[in-house]
Amino acid sequence: MAEESDVERTEPASARRLEQAREEGQVPHSRELAAFLVLLASVSGFWTMGGWFSQHATAIMRTGLSFGRAEAFDSHAMGNTFLTLSWQALSLAAPVFLLCIAAGIATPFLMGGAVFSPKGLALDFSRLDPLSGFGRIFSVQGVAEMVKAILKAALVGAVTYWVVVHQTGALFALFTQSLDTGFRSFANLLLLAAAALVFGVGLIAGIDVPFQLWQYYSKMRMSKEELRQESKESEGDPQVKARIRRQQRELAKKRMMSEVPTADVVVTNPSHYAVALKYDSQNMSAPQVVAKGMNLIAQTIRELALDNGVPLLEAPPLARALYRHTDIGDQVPAALYTAVAEVMAYVYQLNQFMAGDGKMLAPRPPVSLPVPAAMDPGALEMVPQ
Repeated sequence: MAEESDVERTEPASARRLEQAREEGQVPHSRELAAFLVLLASVSGFWTMGGWFSQHATAIMRTGLSFGRAEAFDSHAMGNTFLTLSWQALSLAAPVFLLCIAAGIATPFLMGGAVFSPKGLALDFSRLDPLSGFGRIFSVQGVAEMVKAILKAALVGAVTYWVVVHQTGALFALFTQSLDTGFRSFANLLLLAAAALVFGVGLIAGIDVPFQLWQYYSKMRMSKEELRQESKESEGDPQVKARIRRQQRELAKKRMMSEVPTADVVVTNPSHYAVALKYDSQNMSAPQVVAKGMNLIAQTIRELALDNGVPLLEAPPLARALYRHTDIGDQVPAALYTAVAEVMAYVYQLNQFMAGDGKMLAPRPPVSLPVPAAMDPGALEMVPQ
């Protein structure tokens, strides 16, 4: 089987790719969800405030349909009445308008967050290309929009048909009812039809939202080459990073080796491990590891110590324990205090002997240092000797 081509967008979009899309104004959106929420808000508002709305709407209608002799002969009365009633009608509908505006604002947050991007407002003359326009019409998105338009038209027709067929008696009864009763009956019919419409639009939105999310993330998918390129841009070229790490290790090694001549003692394995210790009673609460290494690095540490007169002490368990449980710059672990204290006492005596007039006997190197078995890797596994 042929290997999958890197040109194919088979990988999910990275977080950086999605963030760049947001900056360009590309976010998932569903007009059907917005229509459903706005319609739901308006119907809920009318349903909740139905009594109050009906009362005030009846008053506005009664005022608009009644006039006296003075108004009939006043040329300005109609204009003034129209302005007054229009303001009252707007005030009456204001709560529902505010609910619809809030629903429209909330829609983007339900689809992944609102975004304002100047790039999305920039002119794109390529969208004026007729060929591209025909391509969009016959694309998956265009077909989906056409199907949704047909469904919505069928939905409105079905709701209208249902109201006419099942509420025929209620509709004809409106002609025989008083203004108050007729208005309430008509409002109930409208709310019933609107509730059925909300249910249908909700079904369409329930299908459209997953489709829009699937289409958006499919569009955002990336090829393997794009992922590799993004990784290079965000984290740097792997070869460059490897070279930087190698240079950092070299610098760290040089700094470590420069500390060996200042050490008080180098504890060895004797050949596979070497750990340099330094103790300053004025500035340190415990001896500190200034250098450590194994094999070739250990050999270099030993050679530097010999060249600079730093004592070497062969103590394999202690060398292994220090190498395993400390890093450069760390103080000696508390579990090794006793063993290291014996080493530092030996170094102190050795320095006194070397500085004396020869009358003093050379100190004997400590043996059988108290290193806990749990700290010595050599007590649990085979190590080179």
